[in-house]
Amino acid sequence: MTVDFGRPQIVVRAGGLSVRGDRRSVVVGLTVLAALVISVVVALGSGTYPLGPGQVLGALFVGDDPAARLAVWDWQLPRVLAAVTLGAALASSGLIFQLLTRNPLGSPDLIGFGVGSYTGALIAGLVLGGSFAMTSMGALAGGILTAGAVYLLAFRTGVAGFRLVITGVAISSMLAAVNYWLILRADLDQAMSAALWGAGTLETATWAMAGPASIVVVILLTAFGLLSRRAPVVELGPELARTLGAQTRLAAVGLPVLGVALTAVATTVAGPIAFVALSAPHIARRLCRSGHTPPMVTGLVGSLLLVVSDVIAVRLFAPTTLPVGVVTVCLGGVYLCYLLFSEMRRAK
Repeated sequence: MTVDFGRPQIVVRAGGLSVRGDRRSVVVGLTVLAALVISVVVALGSGTYPLGPGQVLGALFVGDDPAARLAVWDWQLPRVLAAVTLGAALASSGLIFQLLTRNPLGSPDLIGFGVGSYTGALIAGLVLGGSFAMTSMGALAGGILTAGAVYLLAFRTGVAGFRLVITGVAISSMLAAVNYWLILRADLDQAMSAALWGAGTLETATWAMAGPASIVVVILLTAFGLLSRRAPVVELGPELARTLGAQTRLAAVGLPVLGVALTAVATTVAGPIAFVALSAPHIARRLCRSGHTPPMVTGLVGSLLLVVSDVIAVRLFAPTTLPVGVVTVCLGGVYLCYLLFSEMRRAK
């Protein structure tokens, strides 16, 4: 492996692969990664069996305390693993759709793709009585169908970002009504579980769910990393993208599919968690001070946001645990107001 330091860039080469990034993005990425590691240690000790950082590290690497080892490995680690991977999935999905729509509000939870995945999961779980695998397929199908409907309705000699967002918000509102109807039609136990899940929660994240979901997310993020090099060209618009050949067209088709799939996986495990997909790319872009948002930094910011939000959800009213979606909505609502105010001030 060789590392070449240019004046504005850092290039890392290993074999036939190379990764390029500006120095500030690398420093920001390492800083966010360090904050994420600290947050993970705090989160592992924040369950029903509170532990200090030393006890958490001992349970992870030594295991001389059976109770602490049980609390960390069996209770908290699946939840924290889900928070890390799903946070990265949501953030990457948000980055994809903000690039494709060329709109700062082009987030899957605002333009209906997250709600569509939730609708598909509800139909598979409540109506068809499906297993976790069937619910996952329902979430993916719901997200893809919703994305197709939004794109078709917004299409008029091309897809404009603003028109896509408005169409997505309208479809999201209609699907939300369908979701409420499905929950009201279910029996009491199913309705309560679906309503809690609909708020966005990591309470149900066990190894059986978090393990497979994390593997799928890693595969999808790897595919996104391979396609992300062409994302800036796709962001320039369909007219220019069409002149740049089949590889760019592959990215233009593959990126929306990856974005919907990432949202569907997160929705299947934790329900529709709002505002992580919206805010993480903006935060990463502001931290890096770059017109092009690095996908790696965006994923790390998303992981950090969801882990910290889950720690707040667990500790704020302990021993009562809030759904993590409630915390992300509160934090994201504040950030959305800030974003809208900034856009209004910039327009003036």
